[in-house]
Amino acid sequence: MNKIQFQDASEAVKAVKSGDRIFIHTAAATPRLLVNALTQRGDELKDVDIVSIHTEWEAPYVDEKYNGVFNIKSFFVGGNIRQAVNSGRASYIPMFLSEIPGYFRRGEMPLDVALIQVSEPDKHGFCSLGVSVDVTDAATDMAKTVIAQVNPNMPRTHGDGLIHSSEIDAFVYCDDPLYEVDYREPTEIEMAIGNHIAGIVEDGATLQTGIGGIPNAALKALQHHKNLGMHSEMFSDGIIELVERGVLTGFHKHSHQEKIVSGFCIGSKKLYDFIDDNPLIQMCDVGWVNNTSVISKNPKVTAINSAIEVDLFGQVCADSIGSRQYSGVGGQMDFIRGASLSEGGKPIIALPSTTKKGVSRIAPLLNKGASVVTTRAHVHYVITEYGVAYLYGKSLRERAKALINIAHPNNRESLLKEARDKIKLKI
Repeated sequence: MNKIQFQDASEAVKAVKSGDRIFIHTAAATPRLLVNALTQRGDELKDVDIVSIHTEWEAPYVDEKYNGVFNIKSFFVGGNIRQAVNSGRASYIPMFLSEIPGYFRRGEMPLDVALIQVSEPDKHGFCSLGVSVDVTDAATDMAKTVIAQVNPNMPRTHGDGLIHSSEIDAFVYCDDPLYEVDYREPTEIEMAIGNHIAGIVEDGATLQTGIGGIPNAALKALQHHKNLGMHSEMFSDGIIELVERGVLTGFHKHSHQEKIVSGFCIGSKKLYDFIDDNPLIQMCDVGWVNNTSVISKNPKVTAINSAIEVDLFGQVCADSIGSRQYSGVGGQMDFIRGASLSEGGKPIIALPSTTKKGVSRIAPLLNKGASVVTTRAHVHYVITEYGVAYLYGKSLRERAKALINIAHPNNRESLLKEARDKIKLKI
């Protein structure tokens, strides 16, 4: 290993000054040791901005006692900051994932310090951003100071995520496991949705998926397809079996043929071992990965995205429950549009027909205050466990009928009544 000088985390974060803006590395790459050390300096600092997309582990800096010390401005709302955002102690910035790297690179959000987690340097002095290149590649390029948590458990990945040790200002050694999300078998409802998705995926398609029960179910249902590719902002364990079965070959892809392209991944140790020094995997800047023109050049792009609710016009709310912020805009629109422009592409919104409490997720109108992530003009396919509704080119009346047909049977009559009485659709 290239010789570098390590510091204690508490010493390294002394580079942070009051009034600075700090970027924190994403998801499974969240540098927990550095985050905790920074937070412990709360009695010495004030008016420090913390920006990130999605982070994992706890976010101790959102505690009420740090009001006036840390100002949280996040491009995505995960479980560790959700309460703080909805209580007003933290702020959410809605922005397409594809645009965040450019926002940093143009200096519209100047960054003073980047806190990142990297692999050990190789014999040439290069570290890897590993599981999360995403917007972090741009953040490290633009930050005045880069502090790295060096972890032998961070896989080395191919693509855009190399950073030379000479570009890092302080090193902190950490031998802790990365954040893991264990793969779980899909539920019966998720599997039904996955089978419907698989039914419209063509051989040779390029996939975009995410993490969770429905993406896992869709990938599981695709085991007998041929020559699928992947170009996705993120992925999880579900891809491994498709690669091992020879299903995910990327043979027909336009860009990075025969490679799996992504911005970040999160999953189990098995996944992290799978991507380590694997030339099949290309982890790239999401300014490129999520660029609509890049996405659309691949054949039959099938983008599988989720939603919180869909109204009878086809409007998709994917990031809030009413006015309560739940997640973020992310890359949904990047890929919905990219898939729409791809030859043979299929943009898909997939969701269970009801919440766990039995409330219909196909709604007459979106809840008051709910945000529209994907507009009705962009929607093509909506899929629940009860089937597939194809909305593209359909009138408002035709859309409502198609969506009611895939709602839970217990809710169809009330949806039909509300469509006629409240929305005045003659169906």
